[in-house]
Amino acid sequence: MDALGEAIDVIREVWRGGDGELHVEGEHYRISGGRAGLAPAHPVEIWLGAYKPRMLALTGSKADGWVPSMGYAGPADLPEMQALIDDAALTAGRNPAEIRRLYNVSGSFGSSGGPLQGEPADWAEQLGRLALEHGIDTFVLAVSAADDLRRFAEEVAPATRELVEGERSRVDRPRQAAAVSVAASRPETALAVEPTPDDGTRLSEERVWDESTRPTAPAPGGDRRYTPDQQAAGRHLVDVHDGLRGELDRTRELLEQVGRGTADPQAVRSLLNRMTIRQNNWAVGVHCQAYCRILTGHHTLEDRGIFPHLGRRDPQLAAVLDRLEEEHEVIAELLDRVDETLVALVAAEDGALDRVRAEMDVLTDALLSHFAYEERELVEPLARFGYS
Repeated sequence: MDALGEAIDVIREVWRGGDGELHVEGEHYRISGGRAGLAPAHPVEIWLGAYKPRMLALTGSKADGWVPSMGYAGPADLPEMQALIDDAALTAGRNPAEIRRLYNVSGSFGSSGGPLQGEPADWAEQLGRLALEHGIDTFVLAVSAADDLRRFAEEVAPATRELVEGERSRVDRPRQAAAVSVAASRPETALAVEPTPDDGTRLSEERVWDESTRPTAPAPGGDRRYTPDQQAAGRHLVDVHDGLRGELDRTRELLEQVGRGTADPQAVRSLLNRMTIRQNNWAVGVHCQAYCRILTGHHTLEDRGIFPHLGRRDPQLAAVLDRLEEEHEVIAELLDRVDETLVALVAAEDGALDRVRAEMDVLTDALLSHFAYEERELVEPLARFGYS
């Protein structure tokens, strides 16, 4: 274990890059006058699969991530192990929150009686508890069938994110008891949640719907006031949309990075650079597709759960809810269009990047307009009626 600790230091020195000589005078490793390698294109994390106290302490003092397996460390074992990591991190002058907490998991759909069994919703509930109660932020799934991987990616992961984001937006978990107590004692106030405005900026000339035909729900009568918990429901909708807006910005920036690299005339002269460009294209595709899955999961949750609930509580919202569902269908078609251009981009077809950019512009216009409209119409009804 001492040798491993030294090895981590050596690896980081090698990754440091630069022209200087490498000198290490350790008990187990000695390097005099060596050369560092090429600096990585991005920070590379070192994760340790640790279970015993000394290895857990090493994880806290030097590693970037902790990656135990469910078969060797069940959920009941995690708190004690986490505490040893956190203590070692603090002793080393590190912030424990900077250490990623991963978990190797496995299970089966349709079975019952054990961890990660049952339907995707059951998986999402169990993974959500691991994230909220034990601070696990990354799940690594072992699968034996391609369909299990598909169900995890398309159904379990988006549902887990929704559950975790919802819980974290309602309560600041490190101060849960105090926050609930204070919130319960606060008086009702006017609605303070501000819907995100639509500034009218559009990137594409294509219009996928006529915004002037959007219905508007009648304003609630009287001088309504709301508790903090009631206002949190509308705040959650804005927070979820902010997260999706941020993902959209990062996706567009990634596309621009690829565009800058592909346009470099020197890059095409080198096989290595061409391989790098193809890897960049592949990364864009994966990133966009992951975003599309998250977005689709968010809209499915609204269409199947939240919208019917609000419609039952206030029939005057029917026209607005119908229009929002129609726009969800249009957005689903736009996501398919983006996906089709990504296939061409991955295949390095001529003009594919320009086509992806064009489709992303149409998608961006539609999403930002849709999010603003949805918040404008639903923030107040969610304060009145909640999510369920």
